[in-house]
Amino acid sequence: MTIVVTGATGNVGRPLVSLLAAAGARVRAITRTPGTAAFPAGVEAVSAAVDALPGASAVFLNSRALGDDLANVVAAARRSGVTKLVALSAINADDDVARQPSRARGDRNKEVEQLCVESGLAWVSLRPTVFATNFVGMWSAQIRAGDVVGGPYAAASSAPIVEADIAAVAARALLTDELVGQRIPLTGPQALTNAEMVDVIAGALGRPLRYVEAPPEVVRQRFIDIGLGADFADAYIAMLAETVDKPALVTHDVEKITGHPATSFAEWVSDHRQLFS
Repeated sequence: MTIVVTGATGNVGRPLVSLLAAAGARVRAITRTPGTAAFPAGVEAVSAAVDALPGASAVFLNSRALGDDLANVVAAARRSGVTKLVALSAINADDDVARQPSRARGDRNKEVEQLCVESGLAWVSLRPTVFATNFVGMWSAQIRAGDVVGGPYAAASSAPIVEADIAAVAARALLTDELVGQRIPLTGPQALTNAEMVDVIAGALGRPLRYVEAPPEVVRQRFIDIGLGADFADAYIAMLAETVDKPALVTHDVEKITGHPATSFAEWVSDHRQLFS
């Protein structure tokens, strides 16, 4: 079995490559820098997805990594004899795009899922919620600077998922046919408000951190200042506004599929506290 992994150096792709290689699959890892990327022994690093498709049986599709080549890669996969596509989509793929901040970062969650469904090949769509690592980019600079994290809507709720858990489900989808034809919502094991997540980080760091609700226009400018952009800021604020005082959806698909519970936000922060300090 030969599996192509796009976005192979990303937070989902890298652990996925390792899991597939450990399972004995032949892996072709797509990376812009094949000469410098470090992968497990036996993994073939390839710079262009279309070059990796001949002879492959399955492809993991990361729309952000593929960019404008997404549709071409799906079409080429079909022509090359690939039999299965696994899409990295998102739990909010059906929402108004004005409430999908990841689109501003290059994700095309609805499109990648549709391309897979319409390809005529076996398909699986993974729909994870917000990644745990996203809070590093949004909050770590403030935590390093002081004991206050300012942001919108302290009572907004999410159930952050650890990327390694997404990779574990993706490996199952690629290595077996158990999940074919499913759109699978993936979350962490607990819904937490923004204020509660900052409390978790405070406990891991042993510091008196607190979340202070800031006006949306202040938050918007802060996101722009750290390079996330106005489109991301507007969509993120709009998305959070919809979740105030509404506990986020929690699914148990990670455990059902992999046999182990999804990693909690507290466990992940404890293991990665250096990212915030």
